[in-house]
Amino acid sequence: MKKRILSGMRPTGSLHLGNYFGALENWVKLQDSYECYYSIVDWHALTTGYEDVSTLRDNIYEVAIDWISAGLDPEKSVMFVQSDVKEHAELHLAFSMITPLSWLYRCPTYKDQLKELKEKNIATYGFLGYPCLQAADILLYKAQAVPVGEDQLPHLELTREIGRRFNHLYGDTFPEPQPLLTKAKVLPGLDGRKMSKSYNNTIALSDSPKEIEQKVRQMTTDPQRIRKDDPGHPEVCSVFSFHKVFNSDVLSDVEYQCSSGSIGCVQCKKSLMQKVVAYMEPIYTRRMQLENNKEYIREVLHEGAKKARAVASQSMEDVKQKLGMCYE
Repeated sequence: MKKRILSGMRPTGSLHLGNYFGALENWVKLQDSYECYYSIVDWHALTTGYEDVSTLRDNIYEVAIDWISAGLDPEKSVMFVQSDVKEHAELHLAFSMITPLSWLYRCPTYKDQLKELKEKNIATYGFLGYPCLQAADILLYKAQAVPVGEDQLPHLELTREIGRRFNHLYGDTFPEPQPLLTKAKVLPGLDGRKMSKSYNNTIALSDSPKEIEQKVRQMTTDPQRIRKDDPGHPEVCSVFSFHKVFNSDVLSDVEYQCSSGSIGCVQCKKSLMQKVVAYMEPIYTRRMQLENNKEYIREVLHEGAKKARAVASQSMEDVKQKLGMCYE
């Protein structure tokens, strides 16, 4: 029997290379070795975006298209929308009854995001309690492992704590999901900051070859390099960070040419441009085929939800039995 894993992404628009190399590339690899459940977590999207839901439905389709274009296979992985499985909300409610407020307040990103997103009114019950919903997402499927980066370990540990508390109060119900640590390839944004849609500094999976070329031309390079033959500093250059991912077989050559001043930034970008376009072209081609076939995407998500509900309903039945809610 394959071990079961669960992970999810919020539907906030088309995915970009940061999402791809940060998680999606690894998800594609995992689907051959694990029983994979991948959820488009629309309830989570509301924790910070509840004031404007005008694009939520379209964003769900965009994420699903990106997933399949990038290589997730509906025959190998269960892909579904979180709100299509009502048991997520039910288990979230059950967990909210037993989770101490102190656990939620100490969540690493809670105070950080309150400051970072201070333009939004997210001092809400839903935002504070999102770790309960995250725990429900994972434990509902009794996942044995969760693919995470090291920065996400505290979040997974909170899920494990909630599961342990439920087991302690009502009897053994949930396994403790183990972290499946992944070494994600980190790409900066086009301007050197973190790649983020809010900064408008991304290369999207939906970008055409021409759009990719244009964006690479605009990338921030070494600010100390004025002339073409000036020695460069690859360690501070966004273009070199991309070379690490897309041109790793000749990385030492690129580094030497830059630091010695034997190659200019324009030429360096052209070399990178070709690599990025060649890598992304199969994904873009598949995406173009799927964009006009919403019926297929809808079918994939509906079938995924059926499979997810089959597992989730059994888990909730067990939970209700433990909570004394089954009176028949």
